[in-house]
This record gives sequence, C-alpha cells and structure tokens, in this order.
Amino acid sequence: MTRVYLPATLGTLASAYAAGGFDAGHAAHAVTAAVREWYVEGDAEELEYAAFTDAAAASLHLLAAEVTVDVAAADRRVVVAADVEDSAVRQTSSAGVVAGEADGLGGWRSATVVGLAVPVSAWASVHLDPVDDLAARTAVRAAITALPAAAAGDDDALFALDEAEAHELAWYDLSEVPDLI
Repeated sequence: MTRVYLPATLGTLASAYAAGGFDAGHAAHAVTAAVREWYVEGDAEELEYAAFTDAAAASLHLLAAEVTVDVAAADRRVVVAADVEDSAVRQTSSAGVVAGEADGLGGWRSATVVGLAVPVSAWASVHLDPVDDLAARTAVRAAITALPAAAAGDDDALFALDEAEAHELAWYDLSEVPDLI
C-alpha cells in the first residue's frame, strides 16, 4: 500500500465525501523516487512530510481556481491522506501546475495520479487549516493572491507562500468530516 496525499478544498472534500470518495485520476502526492533522490538524508517520516507539504501547496492552486467562484470559501487548505494499492499510483512530472522550481510552484517531485477511485474507506485522515486560526486563514488568502507573482519569481510573493506553509494543517479523524464540511 502507498500513502497518498490528495489536495482538496472544502468544496471538493464535501463533494468527494458525498460521492463516497475521489474519482480515479485524481492528482495526489506521495513519496516517489524523485522525492527519495532529492531528500537522500530523510527518513520515512520526513519523506512523507515532504509529500504532504507538496499536497498542501497544491491545495493553494485549487483554492485559487475556486476564489473566482466564492471568495469566502477560499481560505482553508485541505489534504486527504489515503492508502491505495501501489499499482494505482503513477508519478507525473507536474500535475498541471504553473511552471517553476520543484519547491511547491511546479514540477513537484511528489506529484502522482491515482489510477483508481479512492473510496472514503481508504481515507486515513483529513488535514486542514483550523477554523479558529485566523492567522493561518489570512496567510492562505495572501498566498493565493501571491501565486501569479510567485510563479514569476517575485521574492515577496514567494515569502507569502512560505508564510502560509509555516501554518501547520490540523489533523481530523474521518468521523469529524461531516462537521468540517
């Protein structure tokens, strides 16, 4: 089994939960050969954290797409951790994100696609910015706004992305998902 981290938003989390899981072909992040090569000194936990962090960064891109629809909804990153069959996970080069270095802007070393549906029963946990953490939500909003400039290499915009990443996502048990959505 492979642990994958599926970037989401509250909207996509709600849809996936109502549908019984994520459809096949969902972009995800996992410990790939590229992650192992890049982080040679990292132990298993550190490698998983690197993939998880990439998924949280990918969630920003999903939020940026949603902000044009509902500005109020775009302030909480969501990552679903799930366990899937090894054969269902295929590494990709960038999972369709903007061009940039392999540091969260594009070319994610952990980028994968899950070739099978990921049912709720395969979900291990859900992680998101805590609802009561105004500083995190403010940092996420600033990071979403900064994405285009960060892709162009603007140092201030890259700092805004780092500020959002500095806020840890909270862990939630699957039994809490209905309350979150």
